[in-house]
Amino acid sequence: MEKVIATGKTVEEAVQSALRQLGTTEDRVKVKVLEQPSKRLFGLIGKNAVVEVELFPEQVDPLEEAKKFLFDVFKSMNLKVQIEQFNQADYTVLNFVGKDLGILIGRRGQTLDSLQYLVNIVANRKVDHNRLRIVLDAENYRSRRKATLEELANRLAEKVIRTGKEVVLEPMTPSERKIIHTKLQDHPKVQTYSQGEEPNRKVVITRK
Repeated sequence: MEKVIATGKTVEEAVQSALRQLGTTEDRVKVKVLEQPSKRLFGLIGKNAVVEVELFPEQVDPLEEAKKFLFDVFKSMNLKVQIEQFNQADYTVLNFVGKDLGILIGRRGQTLDSLQYLVNIVANRKVDHNRLRIVLDAENYRSRRKATLEELANRLAEKVIRTGKEVVLEPMTPSERKIIHTKLQDHPKVQTYSQGEEPNRKVVITRK
């Protein structure tokens, strides 16, 4: 129940009646007086006050919602995990610290990406504006994977230049393909493009 209409001999009495029905306090509601009570003369009964009392929308902290969801996931998987928080300009990184985190990362980070997708939905489901973008990491896996992919991109670019033949990489997630594309986008001798359909979409490196 988000809104009630209540009556009372006075406005205050009507408001208190509404608060009891809503199970809340006056600082969490908006009060609108629909009818003022009429004066009582010579003991005659006048008209009661009528008020409309509405709860303010629940204020939630997206980050707390996200962390609560994650700790529930960890508990269900019997994992003891701590969360480090790093605030960036336009997103927040939640980095997992603990043992046996491979199960949270998954093959090529696919489990981590799926969990990140769910966390962003949970964090923002009660937010109308200023939605929060959350990036999940585990033992700094993403930075280590980025370095590995950039090294791979350079090595394969040299192979393409040396052999003159294009190279097709293994299927990758969109975020990993972006790392390859970004690393080689200004290369003077090779270019990249993606081919195939998800989840088997691949990066192709070829000579310009």
